[in-house]
Amino acid sequence: MTEKHTLIKATIIPEVIKLIGDECRISEEDAMKKFYESPISDALDDDETGLWGMSPLYIFSLFKQEAIDLDGE
Repeated sequence: MTEKHTLIKATIIPEVIKLIGDECRISEEDAMKKFYESPISDALDDDETGLWGMSPLYIFSLFKQEAIDLDGE
């Protein structure tokens, strides 16, 4: 992570991980692994995308869409 928006990201990421865990009915550890292995995590890490300024729910919706796209549904 770059230094510029680290604090904001540190508050967003746990909420996104909780949403993933709740939606998928998996442990926090598994949800964290899914998130950090996703392209959305990389995009959030890039300050230029502006995702750091979006809500956890919005980022979660991007995560879900990416998962659907990867599954081919």
